[in-house]
Amino acid sequence: MSLIDKALEANERYAQGYDSKLGAHPRPKIAIVTCMDPRLSDLVGILGLNNADMDVIRTGGPAVTDDVMGELIVSTRVLGSAEIMLLNHTGCGFTSFTDEDLNTKFSAQTGDATPAPMRFFSYKDPENHTKEQITKIRSHPWIAKDVPVRGFIFDVDTGGLTEVTVESEQLSEQK
Repeated sequence: MSLIDKALEANERYAQGYDSKLGAHPRPKIAIVTCMDPRLSDLVGILGLNNADMDVIRTGGPAVTDDVMGELIVSTRVLGSAEIMLLNHTGCGFTSFTDEDLNTKFSAQTGDATPAPMRFFSYKDPENHTKEQITKIRSHPWIAKDVPVRGFIFDVDTGGLTEVTVESEQLSEQK
């Protein structure tokens, strides 16, 4: 049985006891941009927040792409999230390759180079990458200036969080 089939079977059991109140319009308090890495799946445990309070946006890296930025704008301006948290982590797979490497590899594997150059948003340094993503979010004109934007690195070996700060001068230089 495939994992999708197992998931469908489990959903049948889940739906039988589903609380319809959970279908109400979401009212998140915080937007969290985090990596697609499964080690970051237990955000309730990692952060001690309720699922209903978190608008979770998962992306590789985590890279703040145009799509992610659009989701952050909707989360803060439409859904009501009052804070933005960027949650990166140690040991991210996106540090193990470059965009150029993957474009070359996939073009050779498939024999089709037409999608290249494709952006995979690889990076080498989690702290620097987190600073860049914070700055990108903070400098967008549709992200309200009173919405805190903070970044953290989750240590996959210890479970601890380390805050990454961006100096206000760095933010000014980006504008």
